Formats: sequence, structure tokens, C-alpha cells
Amino acid sequence: MNFMSLLLKYVIFTIIALTKVSCLYFNFPTFQPSDESKLILSKNSKIYLDAIQITPDIRGEIKNYSGRAFYNKPYTLWNKKNNKIASFNTTFVLNITPQTSPGGEGIAFILTADTSLPENSQGEWLGIVNASTNGTSRAGILAVEFDTRQSSTQGGSHNHVGININSISSLTQASLANTKVNLSSGINVIVKIQYSNDIVSVFGSMSENSQDSMETLLVSPPLNLSYYLNQEVYVGFSSSTSNYTQLNCVKAWEFNGFDIADNKKIPVWIWIIVPVVIIIGGLVFFLVYFHRNKNMEISGDTYPEIENQIQHSSMAPKKYELKELINATGAFSHQNKLGQGGFGTVYKGVLGNNKEIAVKRVSKNSRQGKQEFIAEVTTIGSLHHKNLVKLIGWCYEKKELLLVYEFMPNGSLDKYLFNQSSDEFELRYSKVLDWSTRNSVIRGVAQALDYLHNNCEKRVLHRDIKTSNIMLDLDYNAKLGDFGLARTIQKRDETHHSTKEIAGTPGYMAPETFLTGRATMETDVYAFGVLVLEVVCGKRPGNMYAQDDYKNSIVYWVWEHYGKGRIVSVVDKRIVSVVDKRISGCEKDEIEMMKSDEEVEIVLILGLACCHPNPNERPSIQTVLMVLNGEASPPIVPMERPSFVWPAMSSSFKEGEDSSFISGTLTPFTQLSGR
Repeated sequence: MNFMSLLLKYVIFTIIALTKVSCLYFNFPTFQPSDESKLILSKNSKIYLDAIQITPDIRGEIKNYSGRAFYNKPYTLWNKKNNKIASFNTTFVLNITPQTSPGGEGIAFILTADTSLPENSQGEWLGIVNASTNGTSRAGILAVEFDTRQSSTQGGSHNHVGININSISSLTQASLANTKVNLSSGINVIVKIQYSNDIVSVFGSMSENSQDSMETLLVSPPLNLSYYLNQEVYVGFSSSTSNYTQLNCVKAWEFNGFDIADNKKIPVWIWIIVPVVIIIGGLVFFLVYFHRNKNMEISGDTYPEIENQIQHSSMAPKKYELKELINATGAFSHQNKLGQGGFGTVYKGVLGNNKEIAVKRVSKNSRQGKQEFIAEVTTIGSLHHKNLVKLIGWCYEKKELLLVYEFMPNGSLDKYLFNQSSDEFELRYSKVLDWSTRNSVIRGVAQALDYLHNNCEKRVLHRDIKTSNIMLDLDYNAKLGDFGLARTIQKRDETHHSTKEIAGTPGYMAPETFLTGRATMETDVYAFGVLVLEVVCGKRPGNMYAQDDYKNSIVYWVWEHYGKGRIVSVVDKRIVSVVDKRISGCEKDEIEMMKSDEEVEIVLILGLACCHPNPNERPSIQTVLMVLNGEASPPIVPMERPSFVWPAMSSSFKEGEDSSFISGTLTPFTQLSGR
């Protein structure tokens, strides 16, 4: 980019800056009584219990009520002089709790110049209009209705979204029956509405992290709102009840609107001084840009020519073109987002042959993105094992770093172990993994780790074993994924990987890692041991950075119960609940799958052995597999967790095994990098 093009962009930016642009922004993460001064509330609306209660129940019975609530400042929706149409987006949290069966009637997001509540607007009118204004220009209102009961043939089915103008009848509507959104569930519903180019788009979710699950509910045709609504409108909500009642609550609300006001005549003195400002500012901008790019080039020399590094590796899989992956993922559509991991976002995609894939898009802001990208492609490109997530391909084009994996329909293990949500969106993760499945998952991860440690041409250290990196296929078979931190070492020539930057996930990192800066087979085994305890207990590992104080960790917790002779009491209570139900149903064959407390106890003791503070006392992954397969007894574990001591004492039971740990000179580290 030359100086003239930079200067031209600066001139354009300056001219745009001379155009007067106004906006309306506010954000209520929750509502307090003090916020009433910022709102216009009708007589039947009130703030309490941290929400706007559009039709509150503070007076007891709430039959045949209607209410409205607006932000107290108007918003310029369109401008007659310059024929400009505004744009806005708003996100809010609804909670609709039926008080009768069914509940009724619904709630709407509205734009109108008249903030007063229409008389007799209860029931089917949703506080939007009444019988005399319905269908007339006197109403002057746009409504996005969230209807919970079919009160008329014109109103559509219950649980639907509609776009209404000056009427209770919708211009366009969509049933929510085929979505994950249930308006009347009593659970928070996150709604996002976008208005741009005179089109209203409505998105919804029942997930606490709405960005992970927003789905499109409705998109309107062009509306030409300047024909129906005043230039200035108020934004807010209306709702109603009838003989059927419900609590209509707005628990949070954010609004971000832009309107382009009338262009005033620019004074002559501005035209005189602007060229001078542009030239001076342009020179400063160019110098700063040049200096910044020079520094970026210097810092980028650490990973030159990514494509050459990958293609020169014999382990690299297929290279995809960027346009293929854009088409497969719907241009990385939010609707195809599967989740967000250590250094990127994962999207579901479908290739031209109808093959489902998962595409990881490495974040441009990731400090280690390039290094992890190269490591993952060159480390596992040619690895093949039934318990490893298969890397299908990669792409590096237009500064986009993309990894293509086989699609795992049942997602990651952590969602099944720790998900406590009752939202409908999470129903696919509501399955309680029984003991047989959990035991199979543990064995599958052990087999994958044995393959990496002992059956590859070059030994692979994963360095980031954790439940979120364990993926489940259609039959809930475990597959180890995310090799962004993995490193290869020669079997005979090397025993460890050293780094000055400690990498991994707090809670899974062996205590010696903080002192040596080394990744070894023993540090992988430690992380595997933590994972074993998580799978059996259904409890997160904790988040510890200390080198020798693990009192907040699952390791310390399980060890404490083991010392008291109550180790089986740590088992996930949901497994016990499922077993109790099976017993009542006399499904004896299913109960046999759990076998006995003895089997669970063996696995828990094995997990503790893997988490021994002394790396030399941890079993190898080969020994782990022998114990899981019933071919060997579990290692002897002391009743009290030993203290972490360095240098580590020699092994008491691993003589003759291939230990990858070497004690000796400590490698100092400079930074802790958790994932």
C-alpha cells in the first residue's frame, strides 16, 4: 500500500467525519428500582426482582392486564431531508412464566411515537393496539411480537414470532415449533433484533452463552417504516394477559442505534483548514503505519512462510482452498458455530460431497496461533488411530489459518460431565453417561495416549489432555483432539520437550512442569489421571497455579476421601440416580454394566496413581491400559497424598519401564500460559 492510497483513505475518513452522526445507546445488564427514572412505565408496569415486570403480580390476580415500558429518550428512525433510514440492533432477555395452563397472552418489542398505553389493550391486543386503532394509521407502531397463546385465527399459533405494523395481525410470522426456543418455558430467552436496510431480523437462544447458539427465527421483507412511523420513536416493550395469565419479564436490555441526521451546511473556514489538517494528519498516519508494519514484519520473522513449512512436512494432509471452506461453512455463519477453543472458533461445514466436517478458524488475535497451527498440521497429519480425531486438511490463504477435522456429532466430553443447564438448547447434552460409557471413554483416551507415546515413528507429547479436548462420535466413542500444543520427540535421542513458556491448562498440569519447563510422558499421564477423576466424579479439576498447593483440586479432594476409606462416595451422583431408576425398572442387564463398586474403586485409584506428585511413581500409559483391561492390579497408592518434593525421588515400582523423565538442571520459565 503506497502513501497516496493511504492519504486517500484518510481524506475519505475525514470527510465522513464531517457528516453529523448521532446514536442512541444504553445497556441494562439488570434492572434496579433506581432505573425507573430512565424509563417510561405504564401504570401496570414496575421494576422489581431485578426485571421490568410488564404485567406484574404485586397486586395478586393479574387477569386482563396490559402494560408498556420504554426507554425515556427518543430515537431518530429516519430523516426526511436526506432520505436516510437508520439502523439498530438490540438484545434483551425475556422470561415468560405461565400462571395458568396455557399461559397468555404474550410480549412484544415495539417502536412508536406514542408512549401511552391504549385503553382496553389487554388480552389478544398485547398492549400494541386496541379494537378502535387496530389496522389504522392512528396506531403508528411497529411490533415484533412473541406470542404465547393462539387467541384468534389471525394471531397465528402459540409460541410464534411475528412482525406487525399498526395491527395485531402479523405481516409475516414464524412458528417456533421447529426451533430450540420455547417462549413459555419459564426459562430465560435471549433475543436479538437487527434492523438494517429496512429489514427486521430476529434471532433467539435459550443458552446462557447466547453467542454460541443464536438461531434465526424470522426475517421480514422490506418494510418502508418511514411510511408508517414518525421520524422520532420510542423503543420499548408491551405485553398483556387475559383470563389466561403469565409473568412477562424483561431481565436485561441493550440497545445500539445509529441515525444519520440532516447534513448541515459546512462553514467556509472548515473547507480552508481541512486540507491542512488532512496533509499533516496524513503524514503522521503514514509514519505511524510504516513504523508499526516494520515492527510487525520483524516480529513475524519467527514463523516465516507457513505454507512452505507445512508442505515440506511429510505429515501434512490435504490442502483446501479458502473458497471451499467458506462455502462449506456458510461463510463461517454464526448458525454453524460449534464452539470456541484455545486458539480459535470451530464451525460445522458440509463439503460438496455432503461430507460433514468441523473447521477450526484460528483467531487472528491468538498470540500463539501460527505456532499452534503448524504444530497441529505437522504433528497429526499422518497419525491414524480410532481414538484420535482425524485431521482431514488445512488452509492458509489471505491470512486465514484453517484446520479441517472429521465432524464429531456428539460434541466434547465436558458438556456431558458439567452441563447443569435446563435450557432446551442443551437437551442434547442432557444424556447422563452411564458407567459403561464413561469406562469406555477412559479406556479410549488411554489407547490414544499409548499410541502417541509408544507406537508412532516419533513420540508425540500431547501436552493438553482435558475433557474439552475429548470428542465423542455418534456412538459416544472417545477421540482425543486439539494438538495445538503437541510436540514430537525422537524415541531414542530425546526424552522430553523443553520450553521457557509453560503451556497447558491449569488443573491438569503436573507440579514439576512449573519448575522444569519440560513436557514428558509423565506430565501427559498426570493430565490423564485428572481426566479419569473428572469422568468418574463429574467434577471440574479446579483452577490452580500454585506449584505445591492443590487443596482446591479434584486430586486433593479424591485423595482425602480415599484416605478415609470412602473413595466410592466421590462417584458422580447422576450415575447412581440412573442405576436406581434401572433397579426400579428391573433392567438387570443394564445394572450389570456397572458391575460393582470394586471396578469403580480400581479406576479411581488408578487415577490417583497417575496424579502422584512424584513423576517417577506414576504408571506408564502401558501399565494403565493393563489395569483397565483387567490384566494387572492397580498400583499401590498411599492413603495420604504425598507432598511434592524436588528433585524427585527414584521410582519404587517402575524399574525396567521406559521412563521419559530426567531430573537435573532446572529450566527457568518466564511466562505461564493457561488454556
